[in-house]
Amino acid sequence: APKDHNLWSAYVHVLADALTSVLAIVALFAGKRFGMTWMDPAMGVLGAALVIRWAWQLLRASSRVLLDMQAPEPVRLAIRSAIEAAGDDRVIDLHVWSVGPGIFSAEIAVVSAEPRKAEAYRKLLPPGLGLVHVTVETRHCETHVAA
Repeated sequence: APKDHNLWSAYVHVLADALTSVLAIVALFAGKRFGMTWMDPAMGVLGAALVIRWAWQLLRASSRVLLDMQAPEPVRLAIRSAIEAAGDDRVIDLHVWSVGPGIFSAEIAVVSAEPRKAEAYRKLLPPGLGLVHVTVETRHCETHVAA
């Protein structure tokens, strides 16, 4: 799957233009030289099929971002583990969305007998996860939070 949808779409666009031009030249040459007039519509159909295939791949990949697909399980587990590693902090609600290629936004709800400030929880998150926007909600719990 492509990492950068903009770069991938530009690449596919240029490649499709080049391919359809080559197919058109081959069809025109075959039609003029050998009388194969059927080559023009055949090459058109072939070019269209390839463009549709590439467009479908791009649509599938980019729609995951556009439809707020959840981040991969390892990213969600790393966030949960980092918050719950020390003390009685428990993540009770976690949403991590893909907002671009390899970048994520997160909403984390934490319950604790001694909740910290949101920034303290943000600092617990491991670097390299691609988190660009993190919202932390804390809730106080009167009793010890069980795992």
